[in-house]
Amino acid sequence: MRRLTYPAAAALLAFMASLTLELPGVAPVLAQEPVSQSASETSSDAHPGEDIYQTYCAACHEGGDPRAASFEALQSMTAQALHYTLTSGPMAIQGQQLTDEQRDTLVDYLAIAEVSDEWITSNLCADDRGTISLSPVHLSHAGGDLAFSRQLTAAQSGLSHEDLGNLELAWALGIPGVGGLRSSPAIAGETLFYPAGASGKVLALHVESGCVQWSYDAGAALRGSALLSGALDDGSQLLYVSDERARLHAVNPLTGERRWLIDGTIDEGVHSRLTGVPMYHDQRLYVPVSASGVQRGGEPTHECCDGRGGVLALDAASGERIWTYVTMPPAKYTGERNSVGVRLRGPSGAPIWSSPGLDPERRQLYVTTGENTSLPATETSNAIIALDMDTGEQRWLFQAVANDVWNMACTGREYGPNCPSEQDSIIKDWDFGGAAIRVTLADGSERLVAGQKSGHLWALNPDNGELVWQQRVGEGGALGGNHWGVAIAGDKVLLPINDPNGGGRSDDVIKAGVHAFELADGEPAWSYLSRPDCANGREERVSGCQARYGFSAMPLVIDGALVAGNIDGRLFIFDTETGQILFEYDTAVGFDTVNGVAARGGSIDAQSIAAGAGMLFVGSGYDRFRQQAGNTLLAFRPAR
Repeated sequence: MRRLTYPAAAALLAFMASLTLELPGVAPVLAQEPVSQSASETSSDAHPGEDIYQTYCAACHEGGDPRAASFEALQSMTAQALHYTLTSGPMAIQGQQLTDEQRDTLVDYLAIAEVSDEWITSNLCADDRGTISLSPVHLSHAGGDLAFSRQLTAAQSGLSHEDLGNLELAWALGIPGVGGLRSSPAIAGETLFYPAGASGKVLALHVESGCVQWSYDAGAALRGSALLSGALDDGSQLLYVSDERARLHAVNPLTGERRWLIDGTIDEGVHSRLTGVPMYHDQRLYVPVSASGVQRGGEPTHECCDGRGGVLALDAASGERIWTYVTMPPAKYTGERNSVGVRLRGPSGAPIWSSPGLDPERRQLYVTTGENTSLPATETSNAIIALDMDTGEQRWLFQAVANDVWNMACTGREYGPNCPSEQDSIIKDWDFGGAAIRVTLADGSERLVAGQKSGHLWALNPDNGELVWQQRVGEGGALGGNHWGVAIAGDKVLLPINDPNGGGRSDDVIKAGVHAFELADGEPAWSYLSRPDCANGREERVSGCQARYGFSAMPLVIDGALVAGNIDGRLFIFDTETGQILFEYDTAVGFDTVNGVAARGGSIDAQSIAAGAGMLFVGSGYDRFRQQAGNTLLAFRPAR
């Protein structure tokens, strides 16, 4: 058997642990040599892939790396997803170092059995619930409005502040063959349009019962949240979803039939992702593109790095490109070599894995970016940028943290050859992962606010990008700070903070929780500090319960109540004025499901909270970064 080099082997399975990795710059710590296992230690009837797994993977995935997914989580992935990742996806370079036989054997060992569509067909709606109406539109996309404020009224959501303090579970839907759920649905009439993660299915679900009105097979794991357009020129509407292969699908929301499918990559041959939900306005789509080379940087023989972030402006009806914005020129050879003699490329990185916010009055589009992945550093990394909506030209730029060059080589006790030196980079991995939100205050003044993985909360002048105020909560980091964005509640901005325990930090410096600030001047309003809740069997039910208890998921405000999900599986609802807890629910348990699929909840993360048609919806389970796997979509209603 041909042996992979250690970084390549560890990187290979580290990526399998984060197959839908949403945080460019977050990677497992590669701290141990691969574990080999002699033939005498392996039973004769063992799967041959077990030896490959033990040789190259077990060191990280069985406790050696606290951020790597467990073996059980690896076994929740499909053969199609694993095969794509190793042959055409972001780990293609590492996959090329395996023979075809080794790769296929490893995939066969790890992959789940093929899942039939019975979980869908057995749950089809009866005729009286099968008809779809797109009126009214309760939630067209995860942001809730053009500014992406994540703020819904009682009329828009069908839920009042009083309702949110007294909820009950209406139904649970199990999604087989997945270890986590990450997406927000679009909601119109009595239908929930839900991208069901690694199943590759988009489901039109009846909001009151969870039965299936139609399903669409994207042919690949689904990546981002759903978007429902407004009325197009021909009077129709389209539903848009993105998949793991950076393809954007346009689907008829009434029937589930595909209208068109396009490739969303900017540079041919460079692995890209469409993570942030696109935005629709005036017959156009604005699609954020994430491409950075962050995973491939961990392989010493990779010519690090390529990839760059961007935005595509598309015709919403046809998918035709109107303009393309990129965060930097294409990477070129710099003349430098890494410590093992491999040529280096740059600049690269500054991916856009957040969603854009729109400002039609100024004709501006606001995007936030991640770090650079190779030298030289650019001013567009870790930045908030205003673009002209009509042309894609940059109007202004605010760089929050400069000179942050980071890739997968910058992990472990010893950094790999493609990690820059401390003289050349601060090596922090301080992305922006949430939208920059424009807000108008009662006095007519405006703020543009965004949270960052550094723990910073920034407030800018949307006219010119000048800093108005800033706050910082916690120390930030690859898994710390603010991940998926903030939410607006009247005159306040609400900042979830993950801030995981570890690294010898004392309890008093850990700021995991939710923090409210006044929009006008940034003064603190209230804070809720989260601490472990591992009693009553939660220690066994929740992976990393004692160390991981922060808030990472994108929050949602409904009629003065904040809905926020903890990575330990707890769902919280706070009063936005006082911080008082109105409702708390443990989702990290097993559920009886309407479709008969075995299901349990887990960590709440990414864009998994939504509301509309008088219901609150939460995707429970997230198997990345050694968080708790789960596969359950939960629907809550006011208690009867």
